[in-house]
Amino acid sequence: MEVWRIRGGKRLEGECTVQGSKNASLPILAASLLCPGTVELRRVPRLRDVDAALQILRHLGCRAEQRGDRVYINASGLSQCSIPHALMEQMRSSVIFMGALLARCGEAGLSLPGGCQLGKRPIDLHLAALRTLGADIEEQDGEIRCRPAKLHGGTIQLPFPSVGATENAMLAACAARGETLIRGAAREPEIQALQQALRTMGAEITGAGTDTVRISGFHPKSHVCIRIPPDRIAAATLACACAGTGGKICLKGTDPQQFSTVLYFLNQAGCDIITQNDRVTVCSDGKLRAVGQIATAPYPGFPTDAQPVLMAALLKAEGESVFTENIFESRYRQVPQLRKLGARIQVSGREARVQGVSQLHGALLDATDLRGGAAMILAGLMAEGETRVRDEGHVTRGYENFDGCLRTLGADLLLTHEGEKHGLSVQISQAIR
Repeated sequence: MEVWRIRGGKRLEGECTVQGSKNASLPILAASLLCPGTVELRRVPRLRDVDAALQILRHLGCRAEQRGDRVYINASGLSQCSIPHALMEQMRSSVIFMGALLARCGEAGLSLPGGCQLGKRPIDLHLAALRTLGADIEEQDGEIRCRPAKLHGGTIQLPFPSVGATENAMLAACAARGETLIRGAAREPEIQALQQALRTMGAEITGAGTDTVRISGFHPKSHVCIRIPPDRIAAATLACACAGTGGKICLKGTDPQQFSTVLYFLNQAGCDIITQNDRVTVCSDGKLRAVGQIATAPYPGFPTDAQPVLMAALLKAEGESVFTENIFESRYRQVPQLRKLGARIQVSGREARVQGVSQLHGALLDATDLRGGAAMILAGLMAEGETRVRDEGHVTRGYENFDGCLRTLGADLLLTHEGEKHGLSVQISQAIR
């Protein structure tokens, strides 16, 4: 059990380099299966989810290792085309290996993926897209079997711009004979990062960032080097932390355009935002005002992953902020925990009303998911006294050295591990990942 111990009331000051993107790294790690030679990835964050992806690659017969922020993969020894349930349940994004295995092996076997429980997240769109390309797929008792089949091009029409379905279709289409069009495609920066990676590997692919992606061929290269872009949600989280606590921080190595909707609302709340090519400066006096209506939407709209951390930043804002969650049905799981700090939040269906309070107080909280756990840590930084957030490893799935980064900015925070040994409670400070 990881425990985040936070003493609130500290302003955040200083500079911090934003980590590489988790949500870009994972599909690119899966894409490495398409390249029979060596793939070198740079600026890969050290995260639980990345570790899980590397374990999957090793199980499949690949050589895969991480050294610092670099990952080296050689898929020439690929010997398996199925992934056991024990590996699949470690993260939601494991389903992305289905398209990559179909492209490389023509078949795949896996179970339904794990990850944060944010409500129903069926993979029907993934399966329908792959079937359009000729995949023969059977589902039974939570197991998915893609039988050997030759893939062919086709027009995939996504009824909703699902990021995962778009990525799976892009990967599988690399091995399809003829041209594939993905209409209604997701437009997130991570889709653009995957397109660039696939191009580097030898794919003929265009259109990422629009609603139509076109794939017309793949000629794999023997060695490629790919740089992972910055993590827009990690940057948004740090910006929200500064907004809520007060202070001035500079986020280096980021792309302000990729989380401009978050910066817009922080500016509306009273923060001064200064953007440059690859950095963002956030200035806050900690006395925010409510921002009215915030509705999550597919990119380029307000990201669902940033909803919990912006909610945390606005807990003490004067007035009422109203969130509408349009992506996940259970994305307010952090709310009961935030109420323990004294937050005033009313939830009705997809709507959450946050009435700002003058003061928050420390409490013992339990992290419910990755972004909800981060929101609790941010709220703890804004509260008086000590807050402890018990966490089964959610936060370190997506944030690299989060405690170290916040301490660099002046936060009074410690990540410990608590367990039982010979009847005694032991606490072991976590090594920086």
